[in-house]
Amino acid sequence: MGERRLATDVEALRSDVDRIAQAALTAVAPETCLRRALHVEGDQLRVAKETFDLSRIQRIIVVGMGKASARMAATLEDLLGERISGGLVVTAHGYRAATRKVGIRKIKIVEASHPVPDARGLAAAKRIVTIVEEANEEDLAIVLISGGGSALLPLPASGIALYDLAATSELLLRSGAKIQEINTVRKHLSQVKGGQLAGHAFPAQVLALVLSDVPGDSLNAIASGPTVGDPTTFDQAKQILRQYRLWEEIPKSVRERIEAGVRSTIQETPKPGDAVLQRVTTTIIGSGSDAVEEALAEGERLGYYTLLLTTTLEGEAREVGKVLAALAREEVNTHRPLSLPALILAAGETTVTVRGTGKGGRNQEVALSAARGIEGLCGVVVASLGTDGRDGPTDAAGGMVDGGTVSRMRERGIDPEEYLEENNSYEALEKAGDLIVTGPTGTNVADMCFVAVGK
Repeated sequence: MGERRLATDVEALRSDVDRIAQAALTAVAPETCLRRALHVEGDQLRVAKETFDLSRIQRIIVVGMGKASARMAATLEDLLGERISGGLVVTAHGYRAATRKVGIRKIKIVEASHPVPDARGLAAAKRIVTIVEEANEEDLAIVLISGGGSALLPLPASGIALYDLAATSELLLRSGAKIQEINTVRKHLSQVKGGQLAGHAFPAQVLALVLSDVPGDSLNAIASGPTVGDPTTFDQAKQILRQYRLWEEIPKSVRERIEAGVRSTIQETPKPGDAVLQRVTTTIIGSGSDAVEEALAEGERLGYYTLLLTTTLEGEAREVGKVLAALAREEVNTHRPLSLPALILAAGETTVTVRGTGKGGRNQEVALSAARGIEGLCGVVVASLGTDGRDGPTDAAGGMVDGGTVSRMRERGIDPEEYLEENNSYEALEKAGDLIVTGPTGTNVADMCFVAVGK
């Protein structure tokens, strides 16, 4: 552990949190994760406990979806070189730029809309299906999967138009539903999610490499599990839509498909153990846990006592913000649960039930809520950021607040409570100078929350 410093200056705390976050992002960069997971020795490709004899493979094709897929593809090209025949990955707008310095020749990269799908994503999904369907049993299809893949690979089931799929996605995203619940619905409205992409690739071998952005790293939830069996059902999808009072709001074509699935008049998604999944290897190469472990290590190097709360953080963003603020107050008042200087971390994905008309994201809402709870405290910083660099439909990654944040807001005519109720966290944090803006990071493994208290 590093030498303990008297970190009382809030700017020093902010600098430390920024440095710790950067260390975490570096640890989960696609390049780092792929090179740690894949090993090529002659004709042998080793991934975790699996070994692929490349001399017996006719073609290697690469497809992918998600915010990290562009940098994953560039690194894979560097590792496998001319062995790759070609392929296509689809990433979010602005994330292709992350590959410009390294270059990419064999795998085409396209951008599409996130979090609401668009025609570019639809065109990419159709092309990806064509690519994997052309593979035969002597080919290896490598599928690069990362967070955001659900929206970026929209191929609606028969009878559902893209705009109906987009409308349903937008309703779910605003409802406060958990990502696992949203993806349960998505899988049952798709031709590629819930193991169906692997079905299109059968009988080719499939190697799926996954950067997880889902709390608990459930493979069937990450990017809606395109290469793994889907344990969820049409009936569960209907229950989720009813639970969040969306059943009457979703397009008629979506209701009709789900009703048909409930009645078993159309086929369910492939389930675990399905024959079309027998030649599939799916492995997680990086996750929020990896980011947190490096953040803890960097915090200790900087002299902090550290504590990890959880890597499966969930719940309403504003409620999580209250909890983080409460932890900060406890540290200031009692020096518990840690001695000072203290660094408390959590990772996962919160939710926002949108009731207002403002602009923001879940991490910004966590930060704004926490700011209210630490108002006036000295030597305290609370931060929340998305590791992908984008929080909701904004250009910010999240927010970093301190005991003076609320005061700075009020000086600019902003009532934090009113802005929180309007889901207008972006403007409130922007006026206080407390937005975290990183730009697209090229990776995506979950959200991270920090509570730092100086000595």
